[in-house]
Amino acid sequence: MKAHPEGLFEGEGVSTSLHLPQDVGVVEHPVAGVDYPQRWAEFEAWFPDEEHCVAYLVHLRWPDGFRCPRCGGERAWPTTRGRLVCAACRHQISVTAGTILAGTRTPLRVWFAAAWHLTQQKLGVSALGLQRVLGWGSYQTAWTILHKLRRAMVRLERAPLLGPVEVDETYVGGIERGRRGRLAGAKAIVAIAVEVPEPDRLGRVRLTRIADFSAESLLPFVGWAVTPGALVRTDGWQGYRPLAAAGYVHERVSLRASGDAAHVAMPGVHRVASLLERWILGTHHGSVGHDHLDAYLEEFTFRFNRRRARYRGLLFYRLLEQMVRTSPAPYRAIVESRSTPDHNMLG
Repeated sequence: MKAHPEGLFEGEGVSTSLHLPQDVGVVEHPVAGVDYPQRWAEFEAWFPDEEHCVAYLVHLRWPDGFRCPRCGGERAWPTTRGRLVCAACRHQISVTAGTILAGTRTPLRVWFAAAWHLTQQKLGVSALGLQRVLGWGSYQTAWTILHKLRRAMVRLERAPLLGPVEVDETYVGGIERGRRGRLAGAKAIVAIAVEVPEPDRLGRVRLTRIADFSAESLLPFVGWAVTPGALVRTDGWQGYRPLAAAGYVHERVSLRASGDAAHVAMPGVHRVASLLERWILGTHHGSVGHDHLDAYLEEFTFRFNRRRARYRGLLFYRLLEQMVRTSPAPYRAIVESRSTPDHNMLG
């Protein structure tokens, strides 16, 4: 592990022993072992205490160098309370203020450990599993931290999908007996869009809950998820008919006319739907309620879109990077939140 160059915290009271990524500045292609730890043993060496965790967050929050929000000063030193003191105006700045970590009483090292275990497990971890592996006495703490981490997985500036893109819907939570197809009365309807650059290769994915199968629900989803003018492939459902008029190259696959099963005619989107179902049943034992469904969809998206990462430590780095860019989410707001259709398309 490389020591961070002198000068991140300039001024009196500097601790020059802090281990941080090697280069100051935005890291477009983080390097394993230099910008993030590769294994648990390295994790423990990089983050032995709160001081090192604070320093790492400072680097992620101000990758081009510290700037005091009050006077614009470029020098500061850390305090024992996890704050920075501007060398110019003596203003104290909390590295967690305005982030998903704002107001937390849980040590940063615990947050880091939770983020590490969440990203190192290929299929994720439940709140009960996280409570056990970290030896916490409180299930509520594990549940709250997991939901805040899931919120941080949303990158608002992420680019829309590029064509060709397959679009379809699936059910989450089971269907009513005796009813079939899109009239089956599913407990939740999730729209899926996935890039299919080649027949046997999938790209990025977008998922969100929608209210129903009407064009009023499907068109906004496609507009949010897919680049305008891209090739969009759907089945023959009438809710997709206005796509061409909306500026997309619309390719309709009539399952009835082709005689192919849905998973044969549109294999990409059905593979994603199958993986989503297996993930919910396997990792979360099917206990994903509607109240927080959007958060689970975002976690699935985060994992799927980074499935080819060579080192899982990169997922840890990206998650922490997002944590310092995500607005605060108090516990009460999370508990009282109710997932509403099209939630992810707002903002």
